Amino acid sequence: MAERWRGWRGVVVVAGLVAGGCAGAAGCSGSGGGGDGGGDARGGEVVELLHGAADTLRQAGSSKTRTSMEMAAGGTRVTIRGEGVYDYHRQLGRLKVLLPQDPAGASEHRSIIELLAPGALFMKNRGAGVPDDKWVRVETATLSDGNLVTGGATDPFAAAEVLRGTRTATYVGRAELAGTAVRHYRGTADLAVAAGDASAGSRGALAAAAKGFATARVPFDVYLDDEGRIRKIRHRFSFVNGRQKGAVAVASTTLLYDFGAPADVRLPAARDIYAGRIAEE
Repeated sequence: MAERWRGWRGVVVVAGLVAGGCAGAAGCSGSGGGGDGGGDARGGEVVELLHGAADTLRQAGSSKTRTSMEMAAGGTRVTIRGEGVYDYHRQLGRLKVLLPQDPAGASEHRSIIELLAPGALFMKNRGAGVPDDKWVRVETATLSDGNLVTGGATDPFAAAEVLRGTRTATYVGRAELAGTAVRHYRGTADLAVAAGDASAGSRGALAAAAKGFATARVPFDVYLDDEGRIRKIRHRFSFVNGRQKGAVAVASTTLLYDFGAPADVRLPAARDIYAGRIAEE
């Protein structure tokens, strides 16, 4: 098991860093496909509604977030969880990401602090030769997945911007998520289309993901509250592992709550960013 883990974990490793449905972050209950019909969008209106979901988040200002990313390959399955805050106006977020334990049990769970910014991912507590007081910076447009997977958590605003590429979508029905009434929609987005319509901060990363994944088509389930804000979104990604045959299946779930919560995210100064060689773990 340990050898299998070491063999495929490079899929979610940037410069030696293991980065990170409803995967335990919160429960939800949904109705059947009939829905209640009370003012809910149908057909093409659903697609248009989801195209604008990212803009609605910007209007919301900020929120807290919990993330869960489940990856499966070669019979091994791991889950990475995160929690933090996000500022949708500035497209800045801060997450504490908890890495999974080595399947052999040789290493303990450890956390990495991640700062999410337009075009960049900053990581602290990354280990393997990086000083404790330094950050590692990665340009998201250089990642084959556009950092939809590498960081162990999908950037909440990028997750919303994926919906700009919605090609088909249907209304599933009413549901309740953590005590909030929501509407459940299911569909498929095209990452290349999303990149073309995304904000400047997400465009490069989504374009990279459109080329890097096994397919640019991303199935999703999304839950919107009565104000049109995303409360939960689940994407299913698939990409080829260069170290072994077959694709890696990834299910990424993002929960948004406590809208308007303070999200004072400050990016590190240049002197605090590590410029040395990063060892592999």
